[in-house]
Amino acid sequence: MESAITSLGHSGDVLFLMLGAVMVFAMHAGFAFLEVGTVRKKSQVNAFVKILSDWSVSTVVYFAIGYPIAYGIHFFHPAVELLGDNQGFELVRFFFLLCFAACIPAIISGGIAERARFWPQVLAGGIFVGLTYPLFESLIWGRNSAGLQAFFVKNFGAPFHDFAGSVVVHSMGGWLALPAVLILGPRMGRFVRGRSHAIPVSNIPFLSLGSWILAVGWFGFNVMSSQRLEGISGLVAINSLMAMVGGVLFALVAGRNDPGFVHNGALAGLIAICAGSDLVHPVAAFFMGGIGSLIFVYGFAWEQEKLKIDDVLGVWPLHGMIGTWGGIAVGIFGLPLFGGLGGVSFFSQLCGSLAAVVYALLTGVLVYGLISRTIGFRLSDEEEFAGPDRAIHNIHAYPEDSVQ
Repeated sequence: MESAITSLGHSGDVLFLMLGAVMVFAMHAGFAFLEVGTVRKKSQVNAFVKILSDWSVSTVVYFAIGYPIAYGIHFFHPAVELLGDNQGFELVRFFFLLCFAACIPAIISGGIAERARFWPQVLAGGIFVGLTYPLFESLIWGRNSAGLQAFFVKNFGAPFHDFAGSVVVHSMGGWLALPAVLILGPRMGRFVRGRSHAIPVSNIPFLSLGSWILAVGWFGFNVMSSQRLEGISGLVAINSLMAMVGGVLFALVAGRNDPGFVHNGALAGLIAICAGSDLVHPVAAFFMGGIGSLIFVYGFAWEQEKLKIDDVLGVWPLHGMIGTWGGIAVGIFGLPLFGGLGGVSFFSQLCGSLAAVVYALLTGVLVYGLISRTIGFRLSDEEEFAGPDRAIHNIHAYPEDSVQ
């Protein structure tokens, strides 16, 4: 009887995490449609192919290199050993955490859209998922976390807390994207003689679909971050919901009903709540998401119009800035004073969040700088004018339009 109960517990954990992995995997379709709906028609095929190709490369490099770096576990054993006595829980845990790692190139893809060469970006994504991301992941969640967390506890009274990756995933992806966007420069025609010429999105329904797919999958991203059935928390689910709604409503007002801001506002709220979704009060989650949404609305305008940075999907403010905000906000709204569960320190959250910014910027500059100076990173003027669909994939998104 005891053996049967134990086996049932293992099976439940495997199924629970497998469902979470599938939900987060589905989010990559959301990344794809969000980008496809934002870029021009001549770049839509490229967006779909990039996301799927980056996912596939990420799977291989994270399996062979990244996961062993982060957690000290590799899978080069006979299948009977991989299955073990817990129904292969570690295998499905790899699948789940792969879905997080593969978000890095998916995030970056939106920032560099329409003018980046295909294989150099695939290479960069492989480096980030195989080395850059797992090294930081190991310090926060993995095999090397004890030393860094002990430092935070000793100096600030509590460990750095990032339950579902506001910092480890989203901030990392957004700040890695910034050097790539700057090195590439703006798209042709985006800024002319110092003046901004906005390039309209191509398909609001596709953009909206991408946002919806991401939002639904996000509940797997956050809730299943407990990784075992016994750790599941209704608080995480409701906080995710409240943060998403806060993001939508704040963007609705601040963005003056703009559909792009509204649908990205939902994502802003969800990014902001990842780190503290297991600690904060639902009312606090609402305002954390709302503030995150304001960061995106005004940060996107500042980035595009003042700094003149052509970050096509606004991934730096959306993932980078708001991911950092989410990490820092846990140190405020996670305190009992604001209805939180406590056990956090503002200074631990501040230092951990800023450390991710510095690490991502340095590695992003290094990787993209080397790629740009060696094999080249940007399409030629002729290729960019024709569009990456035609230049890279030799087909348009709507080939029947060219048939006479």
